[in-house]
Amino acid sequence: MKYALLSLLLVATSLQAEVKLPAIFSDGMVLQQAQLVRIWGTAEAGEDVKVTFGGQSHSSVTDPTGKWSLTLNPMNANAQPADLVVAGKNTITLKNVLVGEVWVCSGQSNMQWTVQQAGKAQEEIAAANHPQIRMFNVERSPSMTPQSDCKGSWKEATSAHVGNFSAVGYFFGRHLHQALKVPVGLINTSWGGTRIEAWTSREALEERPCASEMLTDWKGALAKWDAPKEQAVFEKVKADWQAQMLKIDTENAKLPAGQKKPSPPAPRPPEDPTKTPHHPSVLFNGMVAPLIPYSIKGVIWYQGESNQRRAFQYQELLPTLINDWRKQWVDAFSFYIVQLANFGNGKPVATEPGIPDTWAELQEAQTLTAQTLDKCGIAIINDIGEQNDIHPKNKQEVGRRLALWALARDYGTSAAEYCGPLYLSSVIQGNKIRIQFTHTGAGLKTRDDGEPKSFQIAGADQKWVWAKAKIEGNEVVVWSESVPQPVGVRYAWASWPEGANLMNAEGLPASCFRTDDFLPSTLGVVSPFKEVAPVKPVPVKP
Repeated sequence: MKYALLSLLLVATSLQAEVKLPAIFSDGMVLQQAQLVRIWGTAEAGEDVKVTFGGQSHSSVTDPTGKWSLTLNPMNANAQPADLVVAGKNTITLKNVLVGEVWVCSGQSNMQWTVQQAGKAQEEIAAANHPQIRMFNVERSPSMTPQSDCKGSWKEATSAHVGNFSAVGYFFGRHLHQALKVPVGLINTSWGGTRIEAWTSREALEERPCASEMLTDWKGALAKWDAPKEQAVFEKVKADWQAQMLKIDTENAKLPAGQKKPSPPAPRPPEDPTKTPHHPSVLFNGMVAPLIPYSIKGVIWYQGESNQRRAFQYQELLPTLINDWRKQWVDAFSFYIVQLANFGNGKPVATEPGIPDTWAELQEAQTLTAQTLDKCGIAIINDIGEQNDIHPKNKQEVGRRLALWALARDYGTSAAEYCGPLYLSSVIQGNKIRIQFTHTGAGLKTRDDGEPKSFQIAGADQKWVWAKAKIEGNEVVVWSESVPQPVGVRYAWASWPEGANLMNAEGLPASCFRTDDFLPSTLGVVSPFKEVAPVKPVPVKP
């Protein structure tokens, strides 16, 4: 018995002493070119660790906690697979390592949406033969505390694997690869239905006044959850709900094909606030922190649907996340945002004060962030949404429009216009308002060559009416005979802006915008526990 225990102790000591790497460092990875490349891991305290790659050798000594890190000197892109060797008391050899461009792809379901779910899926999968494009899919895992590792692996963009790639990430990476002729690494860390606060560190949220009430409400939810009585109630509710689900599933199995099936019982049982992906910071802790400080070129971000009822707060939360990630990485990398697509979510077009415009207000928050922060951009896609599906199938165009930003701003390989028209300023001239834009490219035009549509105008009474509009050079003039003293114009200010057709000559659509300074409908809504339910739809067309 004594010898058995000694043997187990020796094995445990041996395992503890082994050099180990986080999952992001594994076979098939892509390292960032032209930057210092950070490598880190664990080993026995005081152990010498040596990393060899691309003709370089660098050493580090682990600290008292067993952690070590070092940097490789900047390298040129290299599509020739090579081994990266990490040696201490044991040796790890990572194979098939490339050097190129590395981007993080993050957000909620529209970033998570895979190639096999996108439009022309079978064609795209069959045609995928890009072994120099690799994606690391971070396994979805919330955590109440920052983690040092995650689960995932690097896969090549071939027919065998690309179906499970983030579609937006893949099509973005494919455009970069085809334009730059270098390997591209994509790190997909996304989760459908999640909110931006879950992707932001606790420290960053605690510094923002707009997050104070939200954090307090979550603290209360945690305290309530810890009560034994509440736990007992939850277990009963959960058991009853699962029993109902089992009954429905059994009945559904007997129904003939095509017959409408009953929906799951409502409401669903409450989530454990320590395990939900919606708790502030849990996705940063479990799905972003383990990646830091892996050297990257930038981030593409597609998220916001789950924050639309707190759209005004998003004006602060999105810059907070961007600045937080840059601080954590110690790198002011590029950050490109996908503006929410048009989507017929049943909400009315606002024509009276007080009617919520949550979708447009969220789009506005995204645009303001892109226009305010350095090295940020906005991919406008309000021309490719689907009225009855919050997940547009045309992920190819989303990826292309993100790539236009990167190719122009990060790589300088394109002199062409890379963004749709963005509102700049306006001037009231009698009963008309004249509007100026940036990113007009080779000139303003409309998609159907008709008059600009989806413009509204209002006076001080905030009653919006559909307006006439005309393109004059690189400006748009808007007016209505029923509004003799206008104070503001709105364009495409709805979740499904029928007729919105303004774009530049390069075919990139104009963003929704407003020139007024009326209070937004989501002002003061700062906690998911106090969100207002959406209003019933009122069909209104221009």
